[in-house]
Amino acid sequence: MNRHLRKAAVATAAITAGLLMAACQNGTGDSSSGKSAAGAAAVAEKASDLKPGSKAKGVSGSFKNGEVSYLAPGKYIVSVPGKGDQQFLVADDTEVYGVGTICGEAGSKVDAPCTPDQLEAATKKDAVGADVEMQNGIATLVTERRAAQQEAGSGSGSGSRETVVEGIDEGKGVSGTWFGNVSYLAPGKYTVSDMKGVEQQFLVAEDTEIWGYGDICGDTNTGEGGQGGTECTEAELETAAKKGFTAEVVISNGIATTLRDDH
Repeated sequence: MNRHLRKAAVATAAITAGLLMAACQNGTGDSSSGKSAAGAAAVAEKASDLKPGSKAKGVSGSFKNGEVSYLAPGKYIVSVPGKGDQQFLVADDTEVYGVGTICGEAGSKVDAPCTPDQLEAATKKDAVGADVEMQNGIATLVTERRAAQQEAGSGSGSGSRETVVEGIDEGKGVSGTWFGNVSYLAPGKYTVSDMKGVEQQFLVAEDTEIWGYGDICGDTNTGEGGQGGTECTEAELETAAKKGFTAEVVISNGIATTLRDDH
């Protein structure tokens, strides 16, 4: 009788020990894969889902007058007054432009193309004032804003970003005719130099007349029997401007009304 009781007690103790071991193992697993691990996995999954070509639908839109801060490699946040904070990713093909903080020179009138590494280095030091264009949660364009003192007092032909881009709706964009080298800055955004080499930024609209005589498009033979001036597309203008060419550009309120390449 005692032997049977001892065997039953031993069996019960073994079962209890097994249950306690399983509970400890489960507790340990929960601890190692708790909120921090789950959060990291969620971030990784989110970043994977937002890669170009995926079916995920990230946030898209323009975030003007923002402050861009660093969160993690390739991951940032833009804080916009009235809109709050928005996280975004930076891809290899994200276009980044600086005017002294991210890269480039603070006194320059032309935005300098920067690398994603330069953006990371700058935002690790402090938040950078910049505008962000976002598509599916990934930045397509990050443009550092000029300091207020650099924009103040700028007049026609100054090339200030404020008068060219932000002030267009207020009628403060530059107007005039420039003849010089045309260069590409960003989608729909270009510069043209003057006789002194000073560059003026301008935008291209849907109704901008773009005429080519061999540089943008068209034929260099403008004489009798030649093709003459040909109306070009904005895609052809962008391709030519990335290489550089000379042209006459008529600008009204910061937007090119007519652009003719120098034949």
